[in-house]
Amino acid sequence: MIALQLSVEVAFIALIINAIFGLSLNYVMKHYAFPGKSLIDSFFTLPLVLPPVVLGFVLLIIFSPGNAFGAWLEAHGIRVVFSKIGAIIASAVVSFPLFYQSVRTALAAIDSDMEDVARTLGASEFRVFWSISLPLAWKGILSGSILCFARGLGEFGATILIAGNIPGVTRTMPLAIYSLVEFGDYNGAFELVIYICILTLGLVWAIQGLTKGSLFSNR
Repeated sequence: MIALQLSVEVAFIALIINAIFGLSLNYVMKHYAFPGKSLIDSFFTLPLVLPPVVLGFVLLIIFSPGNAFGAWLEAHGIRVVFSKIGAIIASAVVSFPLFYQSVRTALAAIDSDMEDVARTLGASEFRVFWSISLPLAWKGILSGSILCFARGLGEFGATILIAGNIPGVTRTMPLAIYSLVEFGDYNGAFELVIYICILTLGLVWAIQGLTKGSLFSNR
């Protein structure tokens, strides 16, 4: 199914982007003190509380060919509005706080003594972070990744504004469900709902298994 394949592709690429940026941002926020740090932290958490439609509108304004930045991108052959790139950006922006905050919480729970031991042995802050902190925070990183991916799968509001609802290009599962309902094909919509519910249930189950230590825990 094209919509399912497209949803998985968009959510996965968005996850990769968020993982790279989220881990880098957590490194900066953990090791550096600077004016406005709490404001920056709040800014990157903002997509969690803003309506997706608002985020989509902001992205549309930023990347619209009618604005300087959007026009510059188009001049270099990069079209964001009404394209798969736009869908990926929307998914990444909306789901980023879930990854960022999960990793931040996991890093804050690490015993700092273990990091201090590495420093006394001559390890740089960068090496401590990548060799000690991240491996110890793997559960939080994996949980954040699953949440981020699941949120990307279900993204609708921001995507439809910046990427549109183009079959085979930007019509992800939520948009396909919307289109089927709009045309009165409730059976087709119900089929897609079942698919996405099973997929997201599996992802949530995986998180439960991580937090409880077993996928088949009776706790």
